[in-house]
Amino acid sequence: MNVPELLEAASLLVPEEIATENDITVNDVWDYLAKDEWEVALGLLEELGDVHPLPLSFWESLATAAEQMRLEKSAAWCHWRGYETRNGIIRADLTLRPGTEARRQTPISGAGVLRPMWNIGNRTATGEPDLNIALLWVELTPFLEPGGRASVRLAPLDPSQWQHLQPNQVITMHEDRSVDDTAVVLEVHRPTATPSP
Repeated sequence: MNVPELLEAASLLVPEEIATENDITVNDVWDYLAKDEWEVALGLLEELGDVHPLPLSFWESLATAAEQMRLEKSAAWCHWRGYETRNGIIRADLTLRPGTEARRQTPISGAGVLRPMWNIGNRTATGEPDLNIALLWVELTPFLEPGGRASVRLAPLDPSQWQHLQPNQVITMHEDRSVDDTAVVLEVHRPTATPSP
């Protein structure tokens, strides 16, 4: 499928009654599609996808359209949202230690590149902390500076290890075995889609 067909297919999956905080609806998307404003239509569909859970095929169509338009960040975000549809959403409030107190001296990329380890309370057979890996997406900013604080989304490599997380639970991020940064879980949502075999 080409870009307009992919965006149209995604649009058909959005309920007409869904609206963003700015009262954007799928009808606005159709207006931009009629004008061949594909990038604007894609952005509006991403916003609508944040308002109401939509099926995996919605995010897959958007990711493919973004890839065809060479919009790397949008494609990465849509792939991320597809992952969350299959595996659930974990959001947390992350505070990085200042550069004077931590090993990290450079900002963290916000676009799901970093794969740190997390102490989420799991233990090994000998009682030691068992660290789990999750990709990190920083919300609303392209990067997070040392000493900074932001809402983040986590994409665990093994989602089954994270099922026990609850809002307000404190977890720690590690880029090595030392304690680095602290996060407070904001929300946990179970998957909205059945994982593929």
